[in-house]
Parts: sequence; C-alpha cells; structure tokens
Amino acid sequence: MFKNIFALFKVPELRKKVLIVLLCLTVFRLMANIPLPGINVNQLEQFFAANQMFGLFNIFTGGALSNISIAFLGIGPYITASIIFQLLTIVFPSLKEMLKEGTGKEKERFEQYVRIATIPLAAVQGFAMLSLLRSQQAVIISSPLDWLRNIVVVVASSMILMWLGEIITEQKLGNGISLIIFSGIVIDLPRQFLSTFLNIQTTQIYNLISFLLLALFIIVGVVIVSRGERRIPVHYAKQVRGTKIYGGASSYLPLKVNQAGVIPIIFAISILMFPSMFGQLLANSKSPTLLKLSLSLKNFGPQSIWYLIIYFVLVFLFTYFYTFIVFEPDSISENLQKQGGFIPGYRPGKTTTDFLSTTVNHLTLFGAIFLGIIAIVPILLERFTGITTIAIGGTSLLIMVEVAIEINQAIESQLMMREYETV
Repeated sequence: MFKNIFALFKVPELRKKVLIVLLCLTVFRLMANIPLPGINVNQLEQFFAANQMFGLFNIFTGGALSNISIAFLGIGPYITASIIFQLLTIVFPSLKEMLKEGTGKEKERFEQYVRIATIPLAAVQGFAMLSLLRSQQAVIISSPLDWLRNIVVVVASSMILMWLGEIITEQKLGNGISLIIFSGIVIDLPRQFLSTFLNIQTTQIYNLISFLLLALFIIVGVVIVSRGERRIPVHYAKQVRGTKIYGGASSYLPLKVNQAGVIPIIFAISILMFPSMFGQLLANSKSPTLLKLSLSLKNFGPQSIWYLIIYFVLVFLFTYFYTFIVFEPDSISENLQKQGGFIPGYRPGKTTTDFLSTTVNHLTLFGAIFLGIIAIVPILLERFTGITTIAIGGTSLLIMVEVAIEINQAIESQLMMREYETV
C-alpha cells in the first residue's frame, strides 16, 4: 500500500488529486474542533460516559460529537438521505432508472434529490440532538435566537461536509463518505486503544489477550473477505478484419465476495442510533406512557440482545441491497456480448445475466453473513470481558481496515489506468 502511495506522488496529475483529498480532510478536521457556544464540558463527559450508543455514533462524526463542534452531525444527514432514496428505488422504478444511469444527467438529478433532502434532515437531526443535550444540561441554549443560530450553523456545516465528500469522491481515490469517517477514526483510535489498556488491571490479562485477538481477527477476516473474489473465465471469439485476426484471447471476470464494502455497517449504525436518541428526548416527559417508552428505547443499545439481532439483520440486508444497487449483471452481460466475449457453457444474453446474478447472490450470502458476524463480535466480546471500549474500538478498527483496503484498491486502479494511458 505504501509503495502505491509513494507512486502516486511521482505523477503530477495523481499528486494533485491526493493534495485535494488531504485539503478536504484538513478542512473537516478543523470544523470538528470548532465548538458550539454554551457547552458544559463536565455534563457532556458524564452524558457520553452513561450512553455508549452515542459513543458508537461519535465514530462517524470523527469525534466532532463528543466536543459538540459545529460539525457534530458529521456526514450523518447525507447518509440518512442516501438510505431513504436508495430504499425508495424499490418502490419507484423511475428513481431506480435514475440511479442506474451511471454518469448521465438522470444520475445527477438523483444525486440532486439526495442533496436537497439532506437540508431538512440536518435541521431535524440538529434540533433533536441539541434538544437532547440541552435536556441533559450539556449545552446551554437560552433564547430562540440561540436555537436559530445553532441550527443554521449545524445545517451549513453538514452541507459543507457533504460537498467535501463529493469532491473527494470525484478524485477517484476512494468514497468521500468513507474517507471522512476514516479520517475521524484514525485520529480517535489511538485514544480508544490507550483507554482500553489503561483500564485493564493486572488481573485482567485475559481481557487484554481477548482484545488483541479481536483486533487480529478483524484485520485478518476483513482482508480475506475484502480481497476474496471468484474469477469467472471469459473467452473472446476471433474476429477477422481485413487481413488481421483480432480476439481469441481468454480472461476472467472478478466477482468480489463483498461488493458493498463497509457501507452496510455505516448504514446500519446510522439507523440504530435513532431509537436511543428518541428515548433520551422523551426522558423528561410527564406522561407515564411516554416515560415507559423512553425507558425501553434507552435500554435499546449494545447491551440488549435485540440490538445485536437487529444490527446483524440490518448489516445482512444492506449488504444485499447495496450489492443489488452497484452490481449490474445486465450491463456486464451486454458489454461482454458487444466485445465478442462469452462465459464458457452459457449463451450470451439472458443466460449469462442469470448466471452472473445467481453467482453474485451466492457470494453475497457468504459476505453478508461474515460482515454481520464480524460487526457484532466486538459487542459480544465486551459483554464477556466487561471492557466498555472494546465495542467502540472494535467497530472503529473494522471500518478503518475495510476503508484502507478500498483506498488501496482505488490507488491501484488509478496507477493501472495511468500505465495504460502511457503505453
């Protein structure tokens, strides 16, 4: 990986792309450290110590939530808007066609809908989070003008982060959302590991070993599954053009075990955050029914068995759903046919399409199960060891390793394209 990074800086065009990405991430880190006014630091620390779920959500904000910066929502509203519109593609075929248009005008229109939806979602999420923090006396908001100022700042910050993410994606060195989250994890992960090691006493050597084995399991497992692929042989028919013969070569079509990458986990945790947030908002209600509902929602966290089940199911379903969105067997089959290629034993056209769909479904089944298991393992290990930072640290490590692999693959792709252009 480091060899590829050094190679990037040798090419002026690619070096420019890297510098743009680094500049965007620097802006994000600066925003993550500019606090909103009226923060009660002591109450804020107590709140996060008592609510581990928000500690998990803090991963996606790059630590911006823990210090209530202007970017404390992170890229969350944009992720939520993306989830909503991608789910709507199931209900509305016109939206699905927009999404499948690649780089066309229809795809741009679909993305514009997501951007517009991000604004009200950021306002609602910002208001809900500020209300929650205000009820816990972690933030002091004394007037309607304070409310308006804070919400406007939060919405503007979310839109800036969305814009930065799109700029990063355009450089084709990785997904913008994933890289923003990755940068926050890289900054905060040493603190999480240090906290884990400091909290371990001499009598908890077993727990320390468990933590280290967890880290090793996640790294090895994610690398194997992310790099795993099934190579479908492809033969190209010979074509005579004038006096020259073209084609006749053999190649293969790589089908990844995990087509979705880390996106299913990001989506799953984004959804699981809402019950706990609503539970905290209802905590000061005077209605006995709402108070009972609040208690149930607040208890819906990593300590709940239902949380683990729903977490696993969401990761599983989102893996399938995202693979369905990004993998297009029709287009692949059509391109193979246009190029004179075929898969041995399968006729070009619908037969090839059905074969590719079936194969990807089988691969995705294994990838989805593995990703779901590896997502809940840190939480299970925390319950056995009693170390409260394992779930957060394990989840952070999982996302970081997956994104690092994606970045490496994107860099390799850019370097390979550069080699072809210079030949």
